[in-house]
Amino acid sequence: MAEMKATWLDDAALEATLERNAQEDAVKGREVIAKARLLGGLDLDDVATLIALRDPELVEEMFQTARDVKEEIYGNRLVLFAPLYISNLCSNECLYCAFRRSNTELDRKALDMDAIADETRLIVQQGHKRILLVAGESYPREGFDYVLRAIDAVYSVHEGTGEIRRLNVNVAPLTVEQFRDLKARNIGTYQLFQETYHRGTYAKVHLAGPKKDFDWRATAMDRAMEAGIDDVGIGPLFGLYDWRFEVLATLRHAQHLEEAFGVGCHTISVPRLEPACGSDMASNPPRPVSNDDFMRLVAILRLAVPYTGIIMSTRESAEMRTQTLALGVSQISAGSRTNPGGYAENEREEAAQFQLGDHRSLSEVIADVGSMGYIPSFCTACYRMGRTGHDFMDLAKPGLIKQKCGPNALATFKEYLLDYGTPEARAAGESVIAADLGKLDEKTRRVAERLIARVDEGRRDVFV
Repeated sequence: MAEMKATWLDDAALEATLERNAQEDAVKGREVIAKARLLGGLDLDDVATLIALRDPELVEEMFQTARDVKEEIYGNRLVLFAPLYISNLCSNECLYCAFRRSNTELDRKALDMDAIADETRLIVQQGHKRILLVAGESYPREGFDYVLRAIDAVYSVHEGTGEIRRLNVNVAPLTVEQFRDLKARNIGTYQLFQETYHRGTYAKVHLAGPKKDFDWRATAMDRAMEAGIDDVGIGPLFGLYDWRFEVLATLRHAQHLEEAFGVGCHTISVPRLEPACGSDMASNPPRPVSNDDFMRLVAILRLAVPYTGIIMSTRESAEMRTQTLALGVSQISAGSRTNPGGYAENEREEAAQFQLGDHRSLSEVIADVGSMGYIPSFCTACYRMGRTGHDFMDLAKPGLIKQKCGPNALATFKEYLLDYGTPEARAAGESVIAADLGKLDEKTRRVAERLIARVDEGRRDVFV
């Protein structure tokens, strides 16, 4: 039976951990950095030690180790996805969010199934294979069935050789039975942000609605896991409370899931509070996170949970996203819209959840990351082969997952170039693929070359 109260989260204990490690200690800091190089993760005291580091030389040592860990586990792969907002109806009163129910400046909309299919078609036409479906915490008359029907609508779309092969979901906390219904719809990851793990702050910024219940939200992943969804994504909204506390609390949440279910979260997202229509708090975060601290927290998360994906959305600028890729980010959204109907109508601030920081199209993002030596990946093979939860970690920790992900990433990138790339993009992409093939060990390279040859022959959706 899933817990109904987040007894694993002790604010005082986390604050005490920060306090006893508040003094910068170069010797201890280097010991923790050396421990992180072993790829075994870090405990909360280790993380608090890294948080206290301020000396530029020590911070750079931490950054370099984060780069090394990222390269060792993920290589140069970068997973791409697009969010699909289906509704901005909401029954909550969250002071930082444009979707809150009292916001009369917001243009409300819930897409019908035809509109959801149309939005999906436009996303597919960009070249995407993976979607994150997002909705506010209120649905049209059919209730939660609206979300289930929306998933069916997304998967029903086939546009030429394109389709959505994996749909992840970010919706309000559910009951165990509802989570079972969600799993039966063949989703990938269930994602939910606690927003802030600090109970006092949570109460101040969530004034009404179901979301006012801290514990119902904090225990949602327990119910998801009990329902058989072993691929979950968590994260805070940085800017509501002290980022140092939020990092520790996020890691404590991941620890709890591993203790209770034998496997932690698959991803951690790192959104920062950004301006939103009708929200003074969004424009003036209570506890703003500087760019320097933001880069530090990304690096610390990468060292603390080396096998957990880190997601960065288009809330951040292109420059910040570029700077954090090497430090630990492994998934990014691209060509995003955060208003329902946004792909057909283009970006409309008066209907969006927050303002975008990165306005580049998918093709522009691919060109930029490719020029930096990254392989854009549209791979969804692990979900479809059942390599999630324990099975994923059994391959990831010995380093075996790279033998799957490397060839699959190259094959999906080749697909993109042939089906959606301009002649210039194809030429540049072929050079990137050739260079990457040269870096692979012989066995992995042969697998990759075989998959790429199948794509060249006209086959699609090939993977190992």
